[in-house]
Parts: sequence; structure tokens; C-alpha cells
Amino acid sequence: MKQTVILCVAVILSISCTQVPDGKTIRLYVRACETYAQGKFIETAGILQEEKKFPPSLLLRAKAEFFAGDLDTAEKTFHRTVKKQPSSFEAKLYLARILREKDDLSGAQKLTESLLADNPQDIRALRYAANLALEKGKNDEAIALLDRAAESSAESAMVLLDRARLHWTAGKAYKALEDLSRAKAMLPWETPLIGTISNLENTINNLLKAPLLPDTQDLPETFHSLETLNPEQDRESIR
Repeated sequence: MKQTVILCVAVILSISCTQVPDGKTIRLYVRACETYAQGKFIETAGILQEEKKFPPSLLLRAKAEFFAGDLDTAEKTFHRTVKKQPSSFEAKLYLARILREKDDLSGAQKLTESLLADNPQDIRALRYAANLALEKGKNDEAIALLDRAAESSAESAMVLLDRARLHWTAGKAYKALEDLSRAKAMLPWETPLIGTISNLENTINNLLKAPLLPDTQDLPETFHSLETLNPEQDRESIR
């Protein structure tokens, strides 16, 4: 629940000062985020029913309508979102999902290809395109798309490992653990890097259980195995 509210605030802060909505709109959006996180999709859509202009609220409402099974209404709201915010990748991806639900595979594929033309390495779009290819019996194409998705996922994992190293160097052990866990979830289970990450997690957890944590100045030495990781070698090992 707390993470959901933080995400909502982050969305609002990402909007330019000239576009920030009034206080009522923000309060309704945060309340809708909390309700959505609880899986109350019909209630979420109801909270935002009167919203016509604020793109994040329109997107959230459309997603709630989608998961509530009201595809026709969701489709209209997603189109309204795109009209207000043409760059809304997520809204367009959901429109592709709706086309698929309506058995318009060619329309869904065309829209997905358009999304990948703008964002060639987007994991969500690659996975969705692979599913569409499988439905058409194009197994080789689906595998190629998933290979691209796996490579993108591996790159994201390396970013998290880099950030985990910085968190540890700064003495932020819990944040380092969080990034390590997320990175491990993104990597193929057979990559040697998984073992390294698991060992690092165990090391940090053991240090956290100790009566006295090591001084911040000693943290880089304790975390030496992560600092000596070679990003280029690691990328090769997970391909």
C-alpha cells in the first residue's frame, strides 16, 4: 500500500508545474491508486468516473475498467488517455490487448509493431508480440522476440547490480539487498551470476544480524565481490 502511494506521488512530481492539477484531483488520484492496489477495480473506476483531463487518472481508470471486464468502456478511456497524452506507451499497449481480446489479432499485431518501432527493447511489448506470434503459429518469431526481451531484462539486472554496489558503498545495506533481489529475479536461473548474488545476499544478511555493523568505511572491502564484477563478462554469461 505504501509503495502504491509513493508511486502515485512520483507520477505527480514527474508532471511539469504548468500541468499539475488541483488538490481535489490529486487526492482522488491517490485514493484511486490505493483502491486499485487492493484489487477493487470497479470501485477505482467509480472514484475516477468524472475525470476527463488528468492523464494519470485516465490511465488508471482505464486499467481498472479493463480488469473489471468492461472492455468497451476501457477502450474508450484508453483512447481518451492517448488523445490527452500521445506518448502514453502503456495506454497503447493496453489497446493492443483489447484488440486481441476482441479477436482482432491483425490489429493487435499492427499496433504492437508500431510500439516496438518506437521502443525496440521494451520488455512488455516484446513479450506481448511473442504471444501474438505464438497464436499465429510463428514459433521461431516468438523465440526471437523473447530472446530480445531476455537480453533487455539482463541489461536491467546489471543496472540494478551497479546500483546495489553504490548503496552498499554508502552503507545502505537494506537498499542494496532490495536491488540484489530484483536483479536476481530478472536473470536466467542457470547464469553463474545468480550464485554470486546469492552469496552477497547471505553476506549482507549475516552482517545485519551481527551485534555491531561494520563501519561504513569498511563496507566496500566487505562487498568486494560485487565491486569486482565485470559488467561486460556478466552480460556475456547471461546470453
